[in-house]
Amino acid sequence: METGGEVKRDMWGYAVVTSSDSCISAIDSYYHQVLSYGRNRAVILEGPLHDPDCVLANILAAYFLFHSDRSKSLSHLASASARLDHASSYEALVFEAVSSLLVDDRDDDVAIDLHFKLLKGYPKDLVSLKRAQLLCFYLGRPDVSLNLVEQVLGENQQESYIYGMLAFPLLELGRMADAERAANKGFDINKDDFWSQHALCHIFQYDCRFKEAVDFMEACSSSWNSCSSFMYTHNWWHVAVCYLEGHSPLQKVLEVYDNHIWKELQRSDADCEEVYLNALGLLLRVYVRGQIEQVGDRLKVLATILADQSNWHIEWLLDLLALWALSSTRQTKKAEDLLKAMKSRTYLMGRKKQQSMQRAILLAEALYEYGRGNYERAFECLGPDFDANDCKMIGASDEQLDIFNEVWFSVLLNTGHVSKAIEVIEKRVNKREGIPFLWSLLEKAYATEGRVEASVAGEKAKALEIAYF
Repeated sequence: METGGEVKRDMWGYAVVTSSDSCISAIDSYYHQVLSYGRNRAVILEGPLHDPDCVLANILAAYFLFHSDRSKSLSHLASASARLDHASSYEALVFEAVSSLLVDDRDDDVAIDLHFKLLKGYPKDLVSLKRAQLLCFYLGRPDVSLNLVEQVLGENQQESYIYGMLAFPLLELGRMADAERAANKGFDINKDDFWSQHALCHIFQYDCRFKEAVDFMEACSSSWNSCSSFMYTHNWWHVAVCYLEGHSPLQKVLEVYDNHIWKELQRSDADCEEVYLNALGLLLRVYVRGQIEQVGDRLKVLATILADQSNWHIEWLLDLLALWALSSTRQTKKAEDLLKAMKSRTYLMGRKKQQSMQRAILLAEALYEYGRGNYERAFECLGPDFDANDCKMIGASDEQLDIFNEVWFSVLLNTGHVSKAIEVIEKRVNKREGIPFLWSLLEKAYATEGRVEASVAGEKAKALEIAYF
């Protein structure tokens, strides 16, 4: 195309129709912020200020604003559309791919196909790759995410960010050895590649190498101050979970919560909802382990904040965790309102998406009942064959989802489904045998049935508790 205006090149070397060096600089800065999980992705809004007619700057600004300011997002979308005839071929493909995401009833399959098309022609555009992988994450399709990154890998061999983007779908597919090689390669190229750091932590956690994960992440933590609220608190969430899983004293977990997760809210540029997400994910793990008395005040503070409806419907995972927080702190009416609102959201979806989200709604109902201590009803919602990995559509990694399996184990034991609890916990420890909490649950289940294996499971739990921290 390139039918009007001066042509400049972005950091990938692709043509952008603009006469403004400052506009290109804003676009390139945005690329860096996205790939480095930086705090200043809003820099893209400077692009249209420097050149209101730039299609690429406007469509990227529209995408950035879509969930926070729909009116301004649509304004930028209209500006990009109005100048599309003057755009470069690259800009036109970016517009086509991004605009497919900026509708309430979007067709996810179409959006993915458009990103495949874009990346086939312009494989160095790692921000479009990241955007497509994020979509795959919410669809629970790590296989498609891997296909996307493999399509462009040959053109990006020296790019550090590509290897973290390769590692994550590999680990979600259970290919841990391949994932570790990819993440290590990214980390070797760039020690401050936070996504490679994060992938390595996932791998260490999966292998129950909890002390190794803590030592590695804490050694990297001095570089995290530039991270977005989500990435900063999520990395510390991983550290806290490793302390908890490795049976470190709870005080270590709470030090991470207070000094790194909750303290993030003191920053003027904090994204509060991202902090709440990681804070709640940690407190639920503590709750399931029967230690809520020591964190009850923290949970009440969070629940009070999340009773405010302005914090609802930002992320499905946050809504689910908020639902548990509200019901467990006896804010029953607010919890009921949130649950109704979550159900209403699905009515606006297309049939395919609506059917997929039914599992999320059943999980929501179960968490509401679980928080109230109504374990029988929670069991009815989850059913006898629940697996949290079937709920990827809520936007959660395997590690984030694992807490819902632990909730299910607890529900099984509290409703007398002991044989089923033994079956699923045994299956879990065969896969990840280094978690003391699971062995303790198994000991409890064996003892309930009077089985001799109870003492063996108890000894295993105690041995692991000593070994880690």
